[in-house]
Amino acid sequence: MMRSFLQRSILVLLAAALAAPILAQEKKSALTLESVRVEPASPGPDTLCHLTVTLRNSGDRPASALEFVVKINGRELPAYKDRLYLQAVEPGASREIHLYNFWSTESGRPAPADGKLILEVTLAHAAWMQKETKDGAEVWSTAGPIEGLPVTKSVTLQMRKNP
Repeated sequence: MMRSFLQRSILVLLAAALAAPILAQEKKSALTLESVRVEPASPGPDTLCHLTVTLRNSGDRPASALEFVVKINGRELPAYKDRLYLQAVEPGASREIHLYNFWSTESGRPAPADGKLILEVTLAHAAWMQKETKDGAEVWSTAGPIEGLPVTKSVTLQMRKNP
């Protein structure tokens, strides 16, 4: 009796170990954040920074209705709340998306003591898109959410001191 319980337990553990990589693969998103770029790469205090991300679509349909969350040193930037980017990322392609500019420091977010700005960009939601032509006009509509999101990428900027 104890032996059959032990055998069943080993089989359950083995099945779980084999299923984990399969489940992990299922959750991988076809839309990924390839890169996050900030210019200037070493901002000083009170510097306007330009933020660009590159998305890669390995799916078979266009992706759009992109919702981002951006944090600096753990604090979410409110400019991204309830905003969608409607640029399309075509299947099998990469596309640069210019996000909102931000200031390296603000009244509620002074320069960090260690001089490091940790910028975290999350692609929280996106949708597959389909296009049709109706009465000579191109019409886009959503065709369901993209699975495997959110995906996050971080960069750490070393701030320079003003001369």
